[in-house]
Amino acid sequence: MQEMLEHAQGVLRMEAEAILELVPRIDANFAAAVEMILQCPGRTVITGMGKSGIIGRKMAATLASTGTPSFYLHPAEGIHGDLGMVTAGDVVIALSNSGETGEVLNILPSLRRIGAKIIAMVGNDASTLAKNADVVLNVGVTKEACPLGLAPTSSTTAALAYGDALALALLQRHHFTASQFAIFHPGGSLGRRLLLTVGDIMHSGEENPVVLGDTTVQEALFVITDKGLGAVSVIDADGIMLGVLTDGDIRRGLSKGVDFLQRPVTELMTKQPKTITKDKLAAQALHIMESNHPKPITVLPVIDEAHRVIGLLHMTDLVRQGVV
Repeated sequence: MQEMLEHAQGVLRMEAEAILELVPRIDANFAAAVEMILQCPGRTVITGMGKSGIIGRKMAATLASTGTPSFYLHPAEGIHGDLGMVTAGDVVIALSNSGETGEVLNILPSLRRIGAKIIAMVGNDASTLAKNADVVLNVGVTKEACPLGLAPTSSTTAALAYGDALALALLQRHHFTASQFAIFHPGGSLGRRLLLTVGDIMHSGEENPVVLGDTTVQEALFVITDKGLGAVSVIDADGIMLGVLTDGDIRRGLSKGVDFLQRPVTELMTKQPKTITKDKLAAQALHIMESNHPKPITVLPVIDEAHRVIGLLHMTDLVRQGVV
């Protein structure tokens, strides 16, 4: 068992070292590849066979989701008609550790006739693929983690990491923003975090529990119970935020007797509570609630630019929408 664990740890070290070998190769060739893609009027097409193809699919997905239009082209399908997806304005990134993969080499003449630019990601910069490329990116590794030296392991890990470096360099040059990222990721919890605003889920209108400052604590308790959000926003006659009264505040007040129930809410409320505006992301509201000191809060009043209360957000709303 110990021998097996040590061997597995050695694999991870070897693959980590393979990635570190590439750091000095973020050089003029890398910069040339970035510029070629930036100047490309079409799309970035990734192609590769076998394990390189799997890495290529991931590269294409990462590029596409970070602001660089991209798709994967299977080289074997390419010679049977799929090359029709490639245009003269495209840049093709061809992956092959040996640089001699037959299926990839077979599509090179057609790519040249189409007029697409070619970037080679290879482990051998003296290979046929490298010699027929406009830019060569050497992602070769000293040794595969496979003890037989046969299964692509360190080489595919290195190519994957290098592809990420390329995609994120392009992201930076595009000045790609979180809002743009959200447009490409509308589904699932990631999309909800990036797209959902406070205004989308806050309780407003009749659902928004508010009371005036001279309302008694008892009357406010009835409103809290009726609206079911565990709190009321306290406002003045113009709707301006004065404070927040929660059912927790009332429970703590009960320890002093029941006389306080006839006192105005301004004597028991939390003054200057945390607030948010409706245009902010729901994820930001969650951060404000969770980072409150000395303990997290469960409700967040929503105000406009004049500090008028226009809604209330409860932690359960964020849970229901999958933001938490």
